[in-house]
Amino acid sequence: MKKLDTQSPDFQAELKVLLAFETAQNPEIDRIVADICADVQKRGDAALIEYTNRFDSTSAQTIDDLILTQDDLQSAFERLPENIQTALKTAARRVESYHKHQKMESWTYEDEDGTLLGQQITPLDRVGIYVPGGKAAYPSSVIMNAMPAHVAGVKEIIMVVPTPKGERNDIVLAAAFVAGVTKVFTVGGAQAVAALAYGTESVPQVDKITGPGNAFVAAAKRRVFGVVGIDMVAGPSEILVIADGTTPADWVAMDLFSQAEHDEIAQAILIGTSQAYLDEVQTAMNRLIETMPRRVIIEASLGNRGAMILAKDLDEACEIANYISPEHLELSVENPQEWAKKIRHAGAIFMGRYTSESLGDYCAGPNHVLPTSRTARFSSPLGTYDFQKRSSLIQVSEQGAQKLGKTASVLAHGESLTAHARAAELRLKD
Repeated sequence: MKKLDTQSPDFQAELKVLLAFETAQNPEIDRIVADICADVQKRGDAALIEYTNRFDSTSAQTIDDLILTQDDLQSAFERLPENIQTALKTAARRVESYHKHQKMESWTYEDEDGTLLGQQITPLDRVGIYVPGGKAAYPSSVIMNAMPAHVAGVKEIIMVVPTPKGERNDIVLAAAFVAGVTKVFTVGGAQAVAALAYGTESVPQVDKITGPGNAFVAAAKRRVFGVVGIDMVAGPSEILVIADGTTPADWVAMDLFSQAEHDEIAQAILIGTSQAYLDEVQTAMNRLIETMPRRVIIEASLGNRGAMILAKDLDEACEIANYISPEHLELSVENPQEWAKKIRHAGAIFMGRYTSESLGDYCAGPNHVLPTSRTARFSSPLGTYDFQKRSSLIQVSEQGAQKLGKTASVLAHGESLTAHARAAELRLKD
């Protein structure tokens, strides 16, 4: 891992280089995705079947071969060992409980002249969730995307998940059953995103698409945005740990590994206020890496984008954290709630030495779909509010029309919009 020191005159420049990540779109991927999206929009189910057979090495003859029903999901759940069933239900229950606190409610008030103003909250009608398939199995992604939609009151939750060579993952399908997914299509890639966005003869058009995917999925989500809503286009996974030296070095080392093992471009950063402690964590990492099945990925990740930063104190560490605006921030310090007040930008804040980031990934309750690549400066975790919409309510009283009409008339004439002004003036008594 790179070693940085805030007292170095080159620190800011070194930090910018460390955080730099090329987010520019790949023109070749964009071209391929554009062709796939246009084809699915034009040919519907036929194109979806063709691309699925080509990219996932399946042999679907009809769209029915790519559809899973509630009975299929329940059967997958029932095939699992009891301990996995229990873990899925526990995680879903905790995520549901947390997201109920986020649910927005409609509200109104009347001003002094009897005019009613307010906001009406309604759920989206139908959403699509994308879940990675193949070698990866992410039942947690199913729960984190479907449960807030369920809490918001969304009537239909359509899940798409690729099944290379026709291999279906029971844990993923069981998670869909537990989280209340309506229907599952075993398709993936840009073709799945296009099907959700435009609709086909069998895949219903959705209002919003959420969930992670590869570069082709990300490019497809960018392309269909505007036709449907999307959650975000996420970058590589990130963790930033601020440690005051009171947490066992092995714990911190493993927390850094937990994100580094995602892929070679994930980022893990440790900020400490003691060089001796940073050295202790490095020693622990050198020892523990021998036990990691994904050692090659972890070493590549830490070597490419990992770093240890020596700060003069925790105040400075928090300011660096605000600049980095990480996806996951661990405050592995004494009195973490006090230090959390100094954090302005982070996707999720894990407070205290017992709060490993991995608990948030699976079962703590808050959503694990978080802003990356410094976008926590202006965006938030996925939540119930992402599956609700707001409509403004306005009911002007006769008395209110007299005052508001005059104001609107003046402003409308100022914009040379005569019909706007006349519409307000016609309701005036004088």
